[in-house]
Amino acid sequence: MKIEKISKDKEKICFLIKGINNTIANSIRRSILEIPILAIDSVEFYKNDSALYDEIIAHRLGLIPLKTTKTFTQKEKCSCKGKGCSKCTASFKLKAKGPIMVYAKDLKGRGIEVVYPDMPIVLLGKDQELLLSTEATLGIGKEHAKHTPGLVWFNSYPIVEIKNCNGCQECISTCPRKAITIKNKKITIDPLKCDICEACVELSKKRGKCSINIKPSKEDFIFYIETFGQLKPEEIFIDAIKILDSNLKEFEKQLSKKAKKKK
Repeated sequence: MKIEKISKDKEKICFLIKGINNTIANSIRRSILEIPILAIDSVEFYKNDSALYDEIIAHRLGLIPLKTTKTFTQKEKCSCKGKGCSKCTASFKLKAKGPIMVYAKDLKGRGIEVVYPDMPIVLLGKDQELLLSTEATLGIGKEHAKHTPGLVWFNSYPIVEIKNCNGCQECISTCPRKAITIKNKKITIDPLKCDICEACVELSKKRGKCSINIKPSKEDFIFYIETFGQLKPEEIFIDAIKILDSNLKEFEKQLSKKAKKKK
């Protein structure tokens, strides 16, 4: 297996993985749903004079990305046995009086950092008040989407074969992703933009002027990872690999136990 970085910024990374198959690629993608991520899990309202119901505000609070400044333990794995303690639970309080827009940065707590402080929660009118307390815990995306660290998707690397091209440029207009360019009467297809829709292939067959053939690679894949802010994009990939490896070891362990029982 070989990994080649294509592009990277603060919130997104793109890279090419060579030498795997579709099953492994999809397993990596699915493994991000098992990365423990902190999110608000419960909200207790003491006063809510806003135009929004308690349930709507609680839902908005749950979707605010949070980062931990200390090590947290998943509640079900904590020594408190799920009762809730400083090792597995982070507490916030929010107190606001209108007229004001209430933002994520108005949540006050220790050991936790709001990723996007200016995320709006609710607009309070004159003399309207909002008073609540919340608890945040670690969870995984398989249980609830609010515990998902980001988006991961992949495309098969396009394998392109072009014959008898005269640079007529007719294929450029038919490509919905604008992946085709022509230079010196030669077609170039950008693999990062091409989603193998085969619109250009169908045109070449219909017009018969040149032959374009595109097929997906079975062992090379372009990965995209976009973070919601709790982890860096590369951290999401590394953690997903660790979880996949751990699951495979557990599977091997359980398989060995069943094999011994049969004997």
